[in-house]
Amino acid sequence: MPVVLAAVLVLVSWQVAVDGPLLGVDRWARHAVRETRHELHSTLLNHLGKALSDLGSSVPAIPALLAAGASAAWRSRRTGAPRWWLPAVTAVLTAGLIPLLVVPAKAWFARPGPFGAPLAPDQWGWYPSGHTATATLSYGVAALLLARTVGVRARRRLYAAAALLATGVGLGLVWSDYHWLLDVVASWCLGALVLWTLARVPLPRKGRDS
Repeated sequence: MPVVLAAVLVLVSWQVAVDGPLLGVDRWARHAVRETRHELHSTLLNHLGKALSDLGSSVPAIPALLAAGASAAWRSRRTGAPRWWLPAVTAVLTAGLIPLLVVPAKAWFARPGPFGAPLAPDQWGWYPSGHTATATLSYGVAALLLARTVGVRARRRLYAAAALLATGVGLGLVWSDYHWLLDVVASWCLGALVLWTLARVPLPRKGRDS
């Protein structure tokens, strides 16, 4: 899994850097989405796409992450787990890590958005998608932290909710024409790599599953 994710991320980044033929996928996806939007002409779907996109903003994603870290720390302390404070620290570090991963890449690639307008001097590029990375990491890490304090069934629901939120944000961005598809795919891969790594870091766990 991590090898595949890293390979896709490197491939997409390389194609964005050299304006390679793989970017034709972006143009095809954008055309297909615009045609679908025109045919459906659904105000409800357009509002839903924007609402899903907004879930990848710093608010509400970062507060949700910090709240999950605090809740996991509190639950770990109640069960007497050693280093019960680690979930809160992990949440804060993750919140600081997101811009460190995304902003330099945006500045480096300086990719114009779907409308093709040149970047202003004070603008970062569109690649990778900051909203998608924020959603994937914030909700994903929140689920990982809380999952270590609950039983198996609740754990699965948390993972499913985080995956649905990250997917929904990415699809909402593409549907709303805010991002190219590959911007979103790269952030999914980046976020998944970080989550895969964090899932293997020992943190306080609930004493038994239920």
